Amino acid sequence: MAHIEFTPQLHRFINTPVLDTPATTLREALDAAFDGNPLLRGYIVDEQGHLRVNVVVFIDGLRARDLRGLTDPLRPDSRVHVLQALSGG
Repeated sequence: MAHIEFTPQLHRFINTPVLDTPATTLREALDAAFDGNPLLRGYIVDEQGHLRVNVVVFIDGLRARDLRGLTDPLRPDSRVHVLQALSGG
């Protein structure tokens, strides 16, 4: 099963699940995480369901390419890391 984790910085503001899912696309994996915490959706995707500009997703160490449809494929052993960009100095 694909494994999805969120950055610890995001966890400071909202409960972020770490989960294994049978998802075959990034959208399916994120939806599984949102099922566990619906408030998380607003931090990760915008009103159209596109990845927010301040969020970066890596799948197996490579940056996700489809930031709108979130159709990047996942393998059963994929590792997904969701990071929220930080600003400030």
